[in-house]
Amino acid sequence: MKKTTKSAPSEKSPRPLARVQVRAAAGQRSRGWLIAGGLTIPVALGRGGILANKREGDGGTPRGTFHPLRLWWRPDRGPRPPTHLPIRIIGPDDAWCEDPKSRHYNRPIHRSSAGEGDRLTRDDHLYDLIVEIDHNTRPRIAGRGSAVFLHLARDNFGPTAGCVAMTRGNLQRLLARIGPRTKIVIG
Repeated sequence: MKKTTKSAPSEKSPRPLARVQVRAAAGQRSRGWLIAGGLTIPVALGRGGILANKREGDGGTPRGTFHPLRLWWRPDRGPRPPTHLPIRIIGPDDAWCEDPKSRHYNRPIHRSSAGEGDRLTRDDHLYDLIVEIDHNTRPRIAGRGSAVFLHLARDNFGPTAGCVAMTRGNLQRLLARIGPRTKIVIG
């Protein structure tokens, strides 16, 4: 596993926000708004909308209160963003286990030659910056959903598989304002 490092935000960066709210947009279950301090950010949500009973593969964004754990970052795709979160560099073999039968379910793994797991080094730019949140981590329950992140949106803001996605500029602004104690309230 790669070493996680601390990122020192600039001296002028504000104290991390206590709370971030994510809500669905009226009449569009796969679109929404993230409200953080004075920011109101358009976001793409899971194709199933926000769901209270999240299941693996349902395309739903889980309803609940979560905390950001770390930022995963592709240094070949842009400079290191300022943040209060620990940062981990995404390597070519990094992946996320989405197999409910695996003991590594909903955890980062090194991708084997069999190619299992959601590869974090994607050809598109969706995973250039990933905020790992503590959805289904303590306890981890098989089948209750994995790989739920904050990440970059598609150009057309198409639905995600269950994540919350936004533009690069908005995610970078958010990164400078959140820390490990920030509550991310979805729903």
